[in-house]
Amino acid sequence: MTAGHDHGRRLPSQGMRRRLFSVLAVTGAWTVCLVGTAPVAQADGVRSQQWYLDAMRAEEMWKVSTGEGVKVAVIDSGVNDSTDALRGQVLPGEDMTGAPGEATDDYLGHGTDMAEVIVGTGKNGSVRGLAPGAKVIPYRIPLKGLNSKSETSGYVKALRAAADSDAKIINMSFGGPYYDPARAEAVEYAIGKGKLLFASVGNDAEGKNRPEYPASYPGVVGVGATDEKGEVTGFSQYGVNVDLSAPGSEMPGWCDESFQKYCVRDGGTSSATAIASASAALIWAKNPDWTANQVLRVLVDTAGRKDRKEGASSVYIGYGAVRPRIHLLEGKGDPGDPGTNPIEATEPTLPPEASSSEGESDGKNDRDGAGGADEDRKDQGGAAAAASEDDGSLWIYLGAGAAAAIVVAGAFVLVRRTIRGT
Repeated sequence: MTAGHDHGRRLPSQGMRRRLFSVLAVTGAWTVCLVGTAPVAQADGVRSQQWYLDAMRAEEMWKVSTGEGVKVAVIDSGVNDSTDALRGQVLPGEDMTGAPGEATDDYLGHGTDMAEVIVGTGKNGSVRGLAPGAKVIPYRIPLKGLNSKSETSGYVKALRAAADSDAKIINMSFGGPYYDPARAEAVEYAIGKGKLLFASVGNDAEGKNRPEYPASYPGVVGVGATDEKGEVTGFSQYGVNVDLSAPGSEMPGWCDESFQKYCVRDGGTSSATAIASASAALIWAKNPDWTANQVLRVLVDTAGRKDRKEGASSVYIGYGAVRPRIHLLEGKGDPGDPGTNPIEATEPTLPPEASSSEGESDGKNDRDGAGGADEDRKDQGGAAAAASEDDGSLWIYLGAGAAAAIVVAGAFVLVRRTIRGT
């Protein structure tokens, strides 16, 4: 199959996927989830390029919460703590690469970008983070472009170290197509420690669209990307591992690891994940006694989606686009039972017209067929855009209008969500 993914074929169960991926060698490099569009260098300050802060009404939210007191573990390529945006924002971390350097030596620039999206100060024209009062703890692991010891070992050590740290949230803006038992156990360990884990679902929607890990591990919140129009981006992967969505298009970040200038490019599901983590930090700072489950429940409960049926989820935007201001400014969102995970045993599906009763493709919505799936994605993003009914400003939070959401119809049993509540 070419750029199209068979929208009618059933995704394998977690058990089946476990057996399939366990026979594959876990040797491929992690992929960071930025989209490599041609960057445009910005000579002046980049705040005007951070459209998502305006759309999310960040300035108003910061009067209620800046994320102060919350620590976010950033497992990535390292975090440069000497940029204008991150001076004073980075706590001591650990290097798990086995290569020269420390956790603050970012060999790709990717981890620094994610940290700035989360906690950047905006000083001297730099990036302003969505949760500027929070702090990050960097854990450097081998990603694309670094030759070092086992990637599995580095990731597992980093995740377990983050689980044992003071961080409440763990941000993982990367992914790979292989299941690994040791990594799955590390995820379970972190969840058992009360951490809230976010990971990018990947940027290969127009390619193979294979499930990405760690986003597909049970208990990890998979994050997709939306654009300024409130539509799901063409690159954002879809499937049962998409739990929430956030902005991931046309965002400023470092042009390269030299940290000399910013460029505007698609941040991809990487940046979307960082925004989701920052959103959680804002909510958790306001409610420090809540559990990870309760913070996630409020994110889900207040997410931007047209269909507000309880438990409704979509393979494109999950429960919808994150809207922390609905809780912070309007007091909405039910935290629920502190021991119950809100995405447990949810069953997202593909559009009904894309599947036959046997779960095989009928060809109507194959990407390499009539192109109906692309329309479904557009409609889904529009559903996020239409989610808010309370004002008439920008983007998904503010009522840009469009079609109905694609929601749960019960075609798939989502084993990855049947997790033990923490």
